[in-house]
Amino acid sequence: MTQHVVFSGIQPSGMIHVGNLFGAIRNWVELQSQHPCFFCIVDYHAITVPYDPREMPERVRQALLVNVAAGLDPERSTIFVQSDVPEHTELAWLLNCITPLGQLQRMTQFKDKARKHAESVYAGLLNYPVLMAADILLYKADRVPVGEDQVQHLELTRDLARKFNQLFGETFPEPEPLLTQAARIMSLDDPTRKMSKSEPEGAISVLDPPETIRDKVRRAVTDVGPRGDEMSPGVRNLFTLLEAAAPAETCRHFLDHYRQGTLRYVDLKQAVAESLIEVLRPIQARYAELAARPETASEIAAAGAERARRVAREVLQEARERMGFTRRRSP
Repeated sequence: MTQHVVFSGIQPSGMIHVGNLFGAIRNWVELQSQHPCFFCIVDYHAITVPYDPREMPERVRQALLVNVAAGLDPERSTIFVQSDVPEHTELAWLLNCITPLGQLQRMTQFKDKARKHAESVYAGLLNYPVLMAADILLYKADRVPVGEDQVQHLELTRDLARKFNQLFGETFPEPEPLLTQAARIMSLDDPTRKMSKSEPEGAISVLDPPETIRDKVRRAVTDVGPRGDEMSPGVRNLFTLLEAAAPAETCRHFLDHYRQGTLRYVDLKQAVAESLIEVLRPIQARYAELAARPETASEIAAAGAERARRVAREVLQEARERMGFTRRRSP
């Protein structure tokens, strides 16, 4: 099997939810047994929109421990916090200097977030994709597991790698997306939009207690009844959650009732909630073990940052020398 270098990141912009678990983290756990992997808590990305700085340390700690509790292994993967590796921001500046402004202004996520936060659109939001490119290229990653909403950003990364190589000499690979068949989990209160860490009303946290999960699923949007073969977005989302968390025979049972027009949504919601509770139970237990030692997160982050910086320093120095900065700096 050909080995690839894999990079991916998750923002500590709110609670880690089941959409992150089923859509990304499960896939990362599988990838770490196949390839060298770098998994990053991208806290610098999380400050491109308004946030409360008092909450940031706990969000970073929680994001780190949830990922480990869900199966990421610090012995097999390099798991670290972005702000602990300053090479990310230096490479981002170098890449900024070859990034066309118009390309950044055309980014769909920039336009969407700029509309949502119209009163506070900062340069960091515009430059978000350049920092993402630096995150990836700093480890010469050639495979990046991304959702469909991040493909445009990865295309910019490929463009910048190609442009850098043309201007300064062969340095970076052009990373390919790893588009898996992972579940796309939508918001429980607006199933036309993805479940979001920043909108907890429609999201189920990986750390939510059973009664909270039951209550949130109970209130999930559905529809007024079956409509032939076409499911409403809310019902489709409940089935997506069931498929991600329950045995296949359970999914078939409820799908048969849906097709026959005999499905009771109260029963479907109960099955979804109980399946999620069972999937999350061992993760929550492991998280509690890790969190019981306050120094655990710091130790994992420090070890990960040290491993990441060994690679990052060398790659950044190579990029600097290509661009004409020949003086080697001390670490």
